[in-house]
Amino acid sequence: MKPKLRYVRVHRIHQDGYNGVVLEDPLRLSPSQIFVPEGLIPVLPLMDGTRDIRGLQVGVQLRYGYWIPEQTMRELLQALDQALMLENDRFQTARQEALDAYRHAPYRPMAHAGAVYPERASDVARVFAQYEAQVGHLPARMDAPIRAVIGPHIDYERGGPVYAGLWQYAADAARAAERVIVLGTDHNGDFGTVTLTRQNYATPFGVLPTAQGVVDTLVDVIGEEEAFREELHHRSEHSIELALVWLHYARGGQPVEVVPILMGSFAHFSSGQARPEQDTRLNAVVEVLKEAMAEKPTLLLAGADLAHVGPAFGDPSPLSDMDRQALRRSDEALIQAMIHGDAQRFFEAIAAVEDRNRICGLPPIYLLLRVLDGGQGVITGYDQCPADEQNGSVVSICGVAVA
Repeated sequence: MKPKLRYVRVHRIHQDGYNGVVLEDPLRLSPSQIFVPEGLIPVLPLMDGTRDIRGLQVGVQLRYGYWIPEQTMRELLQALDQALMLENDRFQTARQEALDAYRHAPYRPMAHAGAVYPERASDVARVFAQYEAQVGHLPARMDAPIRAVIGPHIDYERGGPVYAGLWQYAADAARAAERVIVLGTDHNGDFGTVTLTRQNYATPFGVLPTAQGVVDTLVDVIGEEEAFREELHHRSEHSIELALVWLHYARGGQPVEVVPILMGSFAHFSSGQARPEQDTRLNAVVEVLKEAMAEKPTLLLAGADLAHVGPAFGDPSPLSDMDRQALRRSDEALIQAMIHGDAQRFFEAIAAVEDRNRICGLPPIYLLLRVLDGGQGVITGYDQCPADEQNGSVVSICGVAVA
């Protein structure tokens, strides 16, 4: 047996006097979380499918100078296997069963209802009204109709007022739309993926039908296998779900057809390994979405946060007041590019610093701006939300509407 560890989420933790990490399955195939004590952490990156237990033991000894007993190794591998965290037949079977269940359900269930927002529409409306009461002065209405909105995908507890300001400002555009193309960050997506689904999305206000014709046209240019290779990510990803709950609320519960698209990592672009404007598949997607917008009144929607900075995200020290001011200036440069529908300006500002602020909304915002190809907009809100108990780390978010 040569174990290969799947992509899993890793969280540092201090538990019962011990340091270690907690491993969590982003696909939620298993509810189990695995605690790995500090002494076993070095074995995890060695689980790449090329080493058996003996090879893993030797690898740790050569690199770190200590020996992990065989029984300890077997217990760790058994726990990882039971939690479906190894790339093997058990995982593949569970993954296929989950995908089949997702595709055959009447709609995509709400993955975050009861945790991020209430399950009942009346309760959601009550909570959202409280956020709306916190909204201050909004910009004057633009003369031209709103074509696109960029809002957060952070939880409502932290981002509620920014969500509320955006959708108060864009309520008329939300109600007038006959189609909504919603672009979300795929937090577990591979490099450059554009992941589709034919499943409808549910919110507490009802079901939003997916525009099957647009999806089919996108499949033609992406390819069936690539378009749905990571479709299961739609099942638990929050970026589209949280955007659509607000959209549906802003429409007074009236349904509208949607085109849900998850966007994978742009790390290969922001690090200079490739250029997004030279990616033939991405260019083809842009053209399809432009044609879709020309067919009927369509609203472009991106569920996208901005910076993720501070110790919670790997930075060495908590943010000072000066750091926060510098972050705001950096974010304002990106927001100006959004307001003008300038995809190149937006991307270049991030690539110039190799995405040091970890803009997790880079892919969906970039694609939205490419489809817009220019415009004039306004900012409806901005905030730096706490990301740890010490308030030394933040996630920055904004609301932008573009005509």
